Amino acid sequence: MKKVLLGAITGTILGLLDGLSAFFIPEATNMMTQIIIGSTAKGLIGGIIIGVFVKKITSILNVTLLGGLVGIVLSILAAIPSGAYVEILVPGTIVGLLTGAITAKWGK
Repeated sequence: MKKVLLGAITGTILGLLDGLSAFFIPEATNMMTQIIIGSTAKGLIGGIIIGVFVKKITSILNVTLLGGLVGIVLSILAAIPSGAYVEILVPGTIVGLLTGAITAKWGK
């Protein structure tokens, strides 16, 4: 599968799972739709960015770290309105790292 497409699919799926994990936080119940849509969009955008740059970077470690950096940046942008930095940054970074690793390893 092409790297950009794999990055987009992986980021979207992991972003959706990230958003759905908010069901475990009782304070987030009235914002679930926004959280799920935002996390999914964040994963999709991050996956596309990672997929584009993975063409130029050959090291799996470097792409994984790039994915983590993309996850951090997008998570900071997403956390600014709510101020919930830890709740957004940690899973967003993990999604970025996993998307980078999967895209680098299995993308063509």
